[in-house]
Amino acid sequence: MEIDGQCHCGRVTYRAEIDPKKVSICHCTDCQNLTGSPYRVTVLCSADQIRITGAPTKVYPKKGDNGRTRFQHFCEACGSPLFTSGDGGADDWGIRWGSIRQRDQLKPARQIWCRSAAPWINDIAGLPGRETD
Repeated sequence: MEIDGQCHCGRVTYRAEIDPKKVSICHCTDCQNLTGSPYRVTVLCSADQIRITGAPTKVYPKKGDNGRTRFQHFCEACGSPLFTSGDGGADDWGIRWGSIRQRDQLKPARQIWCRSAAPWINDIAGLPGRETD
């Protein structure tokens, strides 16, 4: 499936070929800190499947609990989280779900780092909701 997306300000855009079955939810504490949310949704692919245009992104390395270093990619202008990458190889890039224009078509297929999941995460379906606010 071909997807496209951009950062919040539109300075960084991309196109990518992805497998919709490789969408995952991560409950790790790094993802919680980076998003200000209880989890992050990412689609995995290889670097050769992504074509980035626009302003360069800000990148910094972070060693995870599993001992591997991941590089976090953000728009240097607006700070939007866009990608994560590692040491290369298949499925080594992650595209941040919130930046993908077709995100309504990408349902997570798995969850990881569930030991860090918010204890209430499975209880939100019963909360009252409104269409807008």
